[in-house]
Amino acid sequence: MKLVRTRQELAEIVTQWQREGEAIGLVPTMGSLHEGHLTLVRALDGKATRRIVTIFVNPIQFNNPDDFQLYPRGLDGDEALLAQTGLVDILYAPDETQIYPPGFSTRISVSGPDRMLCGADRPGHFDGVATIVNKLFMQTRADIAAFGEKDYQQLCVIRRMVTDLDLPITILPVPTVREADHLALSSRNKRLTPAQREQATHLPQALMNCLTALKAGKPASVSLEQCAQTLKEAGFTVHYLELRSEKSLAPVQKAKANTRLFVAASLGDIRLIDNMPVA
Repeated sequence: MKLVRTRQELAEIVTQWQREGEAIGLVPTMGSLHEGHLTLVRALDGKATRRIVTIFVNPIQFNNPDDFQLYPRGLDGDEALLAQTGLVDILYAPDETQIYPPGFSTRISVSGPDRMLCGADRPGHFDGVATIVNKLFMQTRADIAAFGEKDYQQLCVIRRMVTDLDLPITILPVPTVREADHLALSSRNKRLTPAQREQATHLPQALMNCLTALKAGKPASVSLEQCAQTLKEAGFTVHYLELRSEKSLAPVQKAKANTRLFVAASLGDIRLIDNMPVA
């Protein structure tokens, strides 16, 4: 595995790969890697002959400067973890000048799946996500990119962008990876104190209980209210808890196939998100 820090070096390698007919797979990340990221890398088996993992903590998708500063970082550990897999050809870890050079003034503005859930809660977040993901698509010239369903709204935004802008890349969704106690793997989990980590287990458990109630025919409004109350009693600040369509993210009143529960809730200043399919 080669660590690449500049656009120029990346372009030289990718150009040679394209001449040789290689299929390029991409896993964009913000680092602080865990098993969920490695699952994305492995999901490219049989779909790509070359694999690039990118690490860049993207400042323009944070609407809270403190959250950006506190986001966990550790390039040396991430590099060692990826090297151990034997699957990654390039770790691309550019600094900000390689992504947003002096005078940078162009951003992608998204709508539709952006204007709800995390988009409503974090103004400008998905504009920043779409901008950086598009730039990484262009710089790596990837044929296929893997994204986790844990950030399901992000996945929808990226799919919409690829369709709307006719980008020549395939988006590969990968199911959420969870701990033994069902907490969704996330880099932000590393910021939880031991007590908060124990509290955090109430989040997936509450969602699973809510799904059970929905499937048993309990009205969505009642099930969601009870779930939200359970989370509040467990010490969470609930930002949203909603039942929505998997395809459009439109709100739905009845649990059925192709619907999901979506939640964002905080422990202290640490914001956790999760979602679970009804089917």
